[in-house]
Amino acid sequence: MKHRLVILGSTGSIGEQTLDIVRENPDRFEVRVLTAHRNWQRLAAQAREFDVDAAVIADEDCYASLREALADADVKVYAGEEAVAQVAGGGDTDVAVNALVGYAGLAPTVAALSAGKKLALANKESLVVGGDCVMRLAAERRAPILPIDSEHSAIFQCLMGEQAAVRRLIVTCSGGALRDVPAERLAEVTVEQALRHPQWSMGAKITIDSSTLVNKGFEVIEAHWLFGMPAERIEVLLHPQSIVHSMVEFEDGAIKAQLGSPDMRTPIGFALMYPERATRPGERFDFLAHPQLTFAAVDRAKYPALDIAYACLRRGGTAACTMNGANEAAVAAFLARRCAWTDIVRAIAYALDRADFTAAPTLADYAAADAEARRLASEFLHS
Repeated sequence: MKHRLVILGSTGSIGEQTLDIVRENPDRFEVRVLTAHRNWQRLAAQAREFDVDAAVIADEDCYASLREALADADVKVYAGEEAVAQVAGGGDTDVAVNALVGYAGLAPTVAALSAGKKLALANKESLVVGGDCVMRLAAERRAPILPIDSEHSAIFQCLMGEQAAVRRLIVTCSGGALRDVPAERLAEVTVEQALRHPQWSMGAKITIDSSTLVNKGFEVIEAHWLFGMPAERIEVLLHPQSIVHSMVEFEDGAIKAQLGSPDMRTPIGFALMYPERATRPGERFDFLAHPQLTFAAVDRAKYPALDIAYACLRRGGTAACTMNGANEAAVAAFLARRCAWTDIVRAIAYALDRADFTAAPTLADYAAADAEARRLASEFLHS
């Protein structure tokens, strides 16, 4: 029986690569629903190619264009963020792939889990912002969450079949586009420099997050929620080659690592096909072409966002939600060339110093914290 997919964020990097997996395995998957933020042209083309039941565009200003582009196709067309959440939880689908960017992914995650669907999760903000609510809901509905992030997929794979106690999780870090830029030159970094990731091909927002190591801090928080590991037992190691995707150390000192080329189709395929694995075309990994794998400590002075994320994880409540909201606002400003790269983490710190804090938040509290964080970040950037 084919898995029936709803792919949230189908026109982004993860969404496009998810569709590659579907193309390679037409006997295993059937795409029923696709959503995009505002790229209606690409969404219309995908909807036709996969003969979907419905297409949803989050930006309501693009609704008329999408509807006209699909006027002669048997595809229902919807618009708005509420519609994205509704199709995540509704319809004749059993697997939701959440490839949305940012806080906008939380409501669809909640909707998919509430419906008991398997969730293939690339939207790390769902767990960064609302990890407690999300994990409780998944347990209550017995809805599995399969991580798509390469680091968390690696940890998940290393833990498969293990019953022994875990000593620590080791999350690897490429260092991003600016790993070789001296700290004293970071204030001069351009958008183009920060978007030039040496290994991974990703969307603009996550590439900037990778350059500040906000992304790695978020992955630490995500690892805490997915694997129940306290902050002090999650470590980050700089690994420029991006071959070792993450590691698990057990109490006897044994360490398992998951290795492979930096290709997001591998963790996407694993999340979709677990407990099986996809048969993928292409060259096999050549160890002789990678004779040296190196590791180093992260420069915490150069990348203060990592320690900020650890502090938010230890504090709990709405702290990480505030960090995420401020970061989203600041990254958008940087990409629009309205602030310096170094202002991104400064805006996060400013928001965290001034934001209200709720220790046991509801989904409504997260929404309020997100809005306040964006306001405070904007206040800092305009001061």
